[in-house]
Amino acid sequence: MASRKGAGGVIDKAAVSAEVAVADISDGASVMIGGFGTAGMPDELIDALIRRDVGDLTIINNNAGNGETGVAALIAAGRVRKIICSFPRQSDSHHFDARYRAGEIELELVPQGNLAARIHAAGAGLGAIFTPTGFGTLLAQGKETRRIDGRDHVLEYPIHADFALIKASKGDRWGNLVYRKTARNFGPIMAMAARTTIAQVSELVPLGSLDPEVVVTPGIFVQRVVEITPGAAIADLDAATA
Repeated sequence: MASRKGAGGVIDKAAVSAEVAVADISDGASVMIGGFGTAGMPDELIDALIRRDVGDLTIINNNAGNGETGVAALIAAGRVRKIICSFPRQSDSHHFDARYRAGEIELELVPQGNLAARIHAAGAGLGAIFTPTGFGTLLAQGKETRRIDGRDHVLEYPIHADFALIKASKGDRWGNLVYRKTARNFGPIMAMAARTTIAQVSELVPLGSLDPEVVVTPGIFVQRVVEITPGAAIADLDAATA
């Protein structure tokens, strides 16, 4: 789904619903999902993806899901083939635990700093990075190492994705985004590293109302934006479960 152009060729990246926004995510896609725990998690986009009934997905996220919502719900629905994350095990990561123990999901464990650096490297167009994190551990087995300025480093490659699902506080029809404090977390770098970035925003504002000095993610990195207000999210859930 490309950005719409209205009268006079005006670019409009606003999607009418979460379902429309994720409509071209298909089986086997790699999908980055923003959020640190539940902060900044694009739950409504994930729910729409679950309703699309696609599978064999590779998910890149900070963790392997909490409780029954978000990434955990995606795993519980059996849609995830592999997850790349930093924190796969928590007190409420029971859906991941069960599927991992059953051999139904593959895990690539990446230290959090390395995860962010590898995603950023993809967005910045870098070929690879050297990092000291992980040297001398199982995570460095089989990887190239190099001593730089008297310290040992491990060669790590960028993490790209077909899609990124992120959440922002406000956005406009061009896809310019601002976030709510630390809820931005992985959103800006994931937007840069994915071929198609889909953002859910709590408020879709008129073009020109966002101060350019506070825009964190420029619209050039965003292909779709959909407004999901708290009331609308509850209504969608009621409709889906009716």
